[in-house]
Amino acid sequence: MKRFLLAASLGLLFTTQCTLADTSSFTQGREFTSANDYQVLSLRQRVAPENTILNERLASLLPTLMAESGLDMWLVINREYAEDPVYFTLVPQPTFAARRTTMLVFHRKADGSVEKLSINRYPLSAPYESVWSGGDLDQQWQALAQEIVKRQPNKIGINVSKHWPVADGLSSGLHQRLLDVLPKEYHARLTPAEPLVIRWLEQRTAAELAVYPQIVSLARSVIAEAFSNKVITPGVTTTDDVAWYLRERFEQLDLPVWFMPYVNLQRAGVACDADSPYCGISGIIQRGDVLHTDVGICYLKLCTDTQEMAYVMQNDEATVPDGLKAALAKGNRWQDILTAEFKVQRSGNEVLAAALAVTKRAGINASIYSHPLGFVGHAPGPTIGMWDNQGPTAVQGDWPLYANTAYAIEGNIKHQLPEWRDQHVQIKLEQSAYFDGKQVIYLAGRQLKWHLIR
Repeated sequence: MKRFLLAASLGLLFTTQCTLADTSSFTQGREFTSANDYQVLSLRQRVAPENTILNERLASLLPTLMAESGLDMWLVINREYAEDPVYFTLVPQPTFAARRTTMLVFHRKADGSVEKLSINRYPLSAPYESVWSGGDLDQQWQALAQEIVKRQPNKIGINVSKHWPVADGLSSGLHQRLLDVLPKEYHARLTPAEPLVIRWLEQRTAAELAVYPQIVSLARSVIAEAFSNKVITPGVTTTDDVAWYLRERFEQLDLPVWFMPYVNLQRAGVACDADSPYCGISGIIQRGDVLHTDVGICYLKLCTDTQEMAYVMQNDEATVPDGLKAALAKGNRWQDILTAEFKVQRSGNEVLAAALAVTKRAGINASIYSHPLGFVGHAPGPTIGMWDNQGPTAVQGDWPLYANTAYAIEGNIKHQLPEWRDQHVQIKLEQSAYFDGKQVIYLAGRQLKWHLIR
């Protein structure tokens, strides 16, 4: 690990000294060809590893996070088709809904361990202990109150939040019902579980980090398929054709997307201003075009977010134009500037300000809008810029960085291309990575070379 840290540091140092067209100094590059190179577990095969990871999180991570947040008890109460956003991260697979009304109770005992209780008409399997599974709805609520009072917790976390949607899963109706059944003296013990929910969702375990590279590799491999002559015929194929190839290929692999894949193009003569937040159009792909895609998949409960660039070569070209090589290298330089600013307990706003200051001194026209990754694509944790706000983001931007958390390293740079009469090209990059507390490591490498359509 020390050797890797030294190499990464040297790579960043040399990058500042080399010409931007020279990519030999950048680290963590990786190329892909096809998703056929990777195993994709069947839906049935996914159950065992997902539940193993869940059980480990509940047994080892949850007690630590509950102690960190100072909660004696955490309640997750939801109804079928109105599930709490955190619910599916807590229950074993296969689970498709919080049937009727499902109540989960997590109680931190004196020895630090956490009881995992289910109060539900349809009992959950291990690791939950079912303490009630019969009777009507009124009896269910009375059972919940009895279990709470029996344990006498001083601080009870409930999922209500003004600012974080993922921590606001307790509906107003269920909240009122909880107040109705609890003794009055317990009302003051209820407190927002917001810090616990965010930490639970953002914290990655060793077991998750072991499988995450495979998930990101699948996303990048399908992009490599799409940005090839297997899919694209210049002068015929449209950007929508490529987007739908991505969507249908992921469906073929049983890899759900969390947004519709997006593909756009830039070309000489189609203006891209230096201050435009976004450059790109849809249409028929022609030779000489620059292509961009944005895709996100979820697999084994973990989500990715990836943006990469391709070039459609002219018939008389043997390689990528030097201007585009320099543009991508500038994008890689921007990535290194951003990730070098990741420090434990530094807020997202502080990371953003520090990175933008360096890019400005380096003369790089950059925009940063990075975000955490995990059980959802736009996960909770420190927001590091927004595409429409390159200044501080209230609340989410104030959240600090923790070790062993995952991020989409996302943003763009603009570069003037001599080959396009100094017209700007926008290089939009995004790669899934994790922060181990000392450095940012790309989960499946990053793009250092252009995808080529010949």
